[in-house]
Amino acid sequence: MKRIGLLGGSFDPVHLAHLALARAALDELRLDAVQFIPAANPWQRAPLRAAAEHRLRMIELAIDGHPGLSANPIELERGGATYTIDTLRALPADARYAWLLGADQLANFCTWHQWQAIAERVDLAVATRPGAPLAPPAELAAWLAAHRRGLAQLPFAPMAISASDIRSRLARGASTAGLLPPAVARYIARHGLYR
Repeated sequence: MKRIGLLGGSFDPVHLAHLALARAALDELRLDAVQFIPAANPWQRAPLRAAAEHRLRMIELAIDGHPGLSANPIELERGGATYTIDTLRALPADARYAWLLGADQLANFCTWHQWQAIAERVDLAVATRPGAPLAPPAELAAWLAAHRRGLAQLPFAPMAISASDIRSRLARGASTAGLLPPAVARYIARHGLYR
């Protein structure tokens, strides 16, 4: 059975820390593939700045030439509010999945819609993120212990890169050197995104 990592997010825009996390998961968890899953309409955050087709295209450009990485538009095709559990239920049953998340996402995991059902369907793998503790919330820790499930930790050198900072820089006309894959930076410039 294939082992596939799932990296969900707004990817508004996709940046070098996303790529580094996907590659780290591919290697450390011995995955067959990592799929980037851009959200259609994440219910826990402000409206997205770039349209779905731009965010998907930026992911495709970012992962070009990286074996094992792919884009999965399942949430964009479904549309509407984005709930992780709905996505997991729609994925093929012929693989074992690992949901990749940053420590900041881990801290609020128990606020996710049907989080227990998510934890039943996937292995959870967490990467460090600047300023966020790597301990699961007490409720999740108790659930994992009761169900004899682990929480894989990705040894990942924290990168102080965030999409919100990149959007702010682009809006001011400031440099994003070292933050975006070059093809993504060119695409953003060509389409005038985040201005």
